Amino acid sequence: MYYSPIKMKELLNKHGFNLKKIYGQNFIIDENIITNIINAANIDKETLVIEIGPGAGSLTYKLSEKAKNVICYEIDTTLKEVLNETLKEKENVEIVYQDFLKANVLEQIKKYEYKKLYVVANLPYYITTPIIIKIIEDNIKVDKMVVMVQKEVGDRFKATPGSKDYSSLSVFLNYYFDVKKLLDISKNVFLPKPNVDSIVVEFKKKENLKEVTNKELFFKLIRDAFKQKRKTLKNNLKEYNLLKIEEILKKYNYDLSVRAEQLTIDIFIEIANNLKEENKC
Repeated sequence: MYYSPIKMKELLNKHGFNLKKIYGQNFIIDENIITNIINAANIDKETLVIEIGPGAGSLTYKLSEKAKNVICYEIDTTLKEVLNETLKEKENVEIVYQDFLKANVLEQIKKYEYKKLYVVANLPYYITTPIIIKIIEDNIKVDKMVVMVQKEVGDRFKATPGSKDYSSLSVFLNYYFDVKKLLDISKNVFLPKPNVDSIVVEFKKKENLKEVTNKELFFKLIRDAFKQKRKTLKNNLKEYNLLKIEEILKKYNYDLSVRAEQLTIDIFIEIANNLKEENKC
């Protein structure tokens, strides 16, 4: 596998492949960045890696050297000839030519034996959030995700209370994972060069999830609390039992004039656990 703009262009031209904006295709061409991502992920021969959007196989090739098996999901079937060439020696790699968002991943990974399940990928930026939400909602029991994402999106993923990027998505992800930034990525390591900078973010599964009595209510509460970010809880949560919410907020020296971006996940959990469906107006 060659890592340079010239070699990548030669490979793609050889197979008559044209990059497609519709799939957000920006292929990694920097071997050092790939090595740094894989080292940060700490992959070993007991690990099954899921990769979404392998592109020309630059990351896949290196993943296969560290992992027990790699299963890749690629929506663009015109990449078959490219991937057949770059991964022809890699017997521990399976390419599934399917939209990951429609794939039955749980069924497809049953044939593999592994002790750890990781997602390591340069995620297509236009569907980054849906991919992560699918992994959670389909109950794909990943131990860790190490993913390259658009910097602006990554900042929301790892945001903490009180920061401008803190959102309902931040709370949702923080319930399931410990999230942190691993690497800053320059736009110069891609072909073609994107208009945005990127970061690599790690999602590490929380071993003991905090008890939530009603998850549906909990996540609805979070979405509603952030519905209009500059408004207070009093305005955003009018349909809820405000007296009960205020009672809990007072324990943390807040009142209903607080904005959602100031509250930790623990406060949201306590509010949700003390609200009942019959208390909603």
